[in-house]
Amino acid sequence: MPYGPHAAGDRERMLEALGIPDVEALFDDIPEALRASRLDLPEPQPELELAARLQALAARNRTDLASFLGAGVYRHWTPPAVDQLLLRGEWYTAYTPYQPEISQGTLQSIYEYESLIGELMDLDVVSASHYDGAAATAEAALMTCRATRRERVLVSRAVHPHYRQTVAAYFGGGLEVEEIPLVAEGESAGTTDLAALELLLADSDRPVAGVLAGQPNFFGLLEPMAEIGRLAHAVGALFVAVVEPVSLAVLAPPGSYGADIAAGEGQPLGIAPQYGGPYLGLLASTDALVRQIPGRLVGMTTDVDGRRAFVMTLRAREQDIRRDKAASNICTNQALLALAASIYIATLGPHGLRDVAALGAVRAAELEHALAAVGAPRLHPGPYLNEFAVRVPGAREVHRRLLDRGVLAGLALADIEPDDETLADALLVCATEITTSDEIARFAAALDDILAGRPPVGVEAGAGAERPTAGAVSSR
Repeated sequence: MPYGPHAAGDRERMLEALGIPDVEALFDDIPEALRASRLDLPEPQPELELAARLQALAARNRTDLASFLGAGVYRHWTPPAVDQLLLRGEWYTAYTPYQPEISQGTLQSIYEYESLIGELMDLDVVSASHYDGAAATAEAALMTCRATRRERVLVSRAVHPHYRQTVAAYFGGGLEVEEIPLVAEGESAGTTDLAALELLLADSDRPVAGVLAGQPNFFGLLEPMAEIGRLAHAVGALFVAVVEPVSLAVLAPPGSYGADIAAGEGQPLGIAPQYGGPYLGLLASTDALVRQIPGRLVGMTTDVDGRRAFVMTLRAREQDIRRDKAASNICTNQALLALAASIYIATLGPHGLRDVAALGAVRAAELEHALAAVGAPRLHPGPYLNEFAVRVPGAREVHRRLLDRGVLAGLALADIEPDDETLADALLVCATEITTSDEIARFAAALDDILAGRPPVGVEAGAGAERPTAGAVSSR
C-alpha cells in the first residue's frame, strides 16, 4: 500500500475518536522513571560527512585475517546469483503469505525450499519458519515430547553448547533435559557415550521422549548415528539428528539412518556470516510427525481451473489459527533466507555441493598435518569432516596472540565450555573450500613462532613483543 503521512488534522481526529487530549496520554501507564524525555541523538550531518563517518567506523573491522573459525557458522563461497536475485523487490519486501491468491511467488519459493531440504535430509516434511539452528533444535526436542506424551529428553554433550542452552531455556513446566556424557578416551573420545546412553534410556520410571545427537558433532567428529537411533527406538523414544547441511552432500542423510526429526543451521547454504544473524533454522521430520512440526508448510495443488497453485497447508496448527494451542509461538517468516538457501543449492547442484564438502575435507586434512607439525596435535583421534580440535598449551592466550599476527585461530574451547577442564588447552579449528594453502601455512608459521617464543618479523622482543616497531608497516 502507498505510505501516507498523517497530517495535523488526521491526528486531531484520531485523538478525538479515542477521547484523549494528546498522544502522550497513550503512554500514561508507563512509569515516568522508565520513559525517556528525549532521544540522545547527535546533530544532523550532511550525507557526504555521514558517509565518511560510517566508512571510518567500518574501517575499524579487521578484514585481513586468515580465518579458521567455524563452531556452527561457516564461510563458503556464495555464487553472485544468490545475492543478486535476493535483491529483487518482490522477494526483498515479501511478508507472510496469508492470501495465496496474491502470494503465489512467495509460496512457490517456500515450496521449492522445502522440497530441496527434504531431498537433502531424506525426510518427508520440512518447515520454513525457524530463526536459527538452536531454535530449530529446541523445537525438535519439544516435538518429541508432544508426539510421545513423555517429558524427558536426552541431549548429547557433543551437541553445540548454545543449542543445548537453548533447549534448556525452551523446556519448562515439568519438562526435563538430561545430557549424555562423552567418551573420555580412546578411539571414540569426544563422541556420545553409547553405554551411558543405554543406562539413561533404561530408567523405566522416567521414559525418554527423544534423543538428540549431532552429525558432525560440535567437535567436528562423526557420531555413530544409526546406533544412537537404534537405542532410542528400542525404548519408544524418537531420534533427532542435529546436522550441518553441506556435510549431507557426502555423509548419510538423517532419513537413511532412521532419524525421526532433523534440525540444523542453514547459514552455510548461501548466507554469509554476518555478526550473528539473521540465520535460518532447518527443521524436517517424517510424515508421522507432520501434525507436530511448527511453522509454515506449503503444499502444491490446483485451482478451480486446474492450474498448478501453492497454498499453506495444515493451517489448523499455525500460529495465526491456533494461538495458545499452536505447536510454537516462536516462529517467523524466514522466506527470504530460505530462498537464499534454495538458490544456492540449485545453483551448485548435487555435484557442486558435494565438491564443496569434499574440498573442505581436503583442506582440513592439510590443516591438521600443518598444525601437528608445529606441535598442535588433534585432541580427538576419531574421524572428522572439516572441523577438529587441537591441543595448544595456553590456548586462550595463544588465540589472542595469533589475532595480533593476522590469524583468527578458530575458537578457544575454554571460552564456550569453561567448566570442562579437558578443553582448557584446546582450539576448535575449521577449513572450508575457500581456505587456501597460503592461509594454512600462515597459521602454522605464526603458531610455531608463538610456541617457540619467537617474536614476529618487525616486532621487538620483550614486554611489548606484539606491538609493531616504528619501522613496521601497519596492516592498513
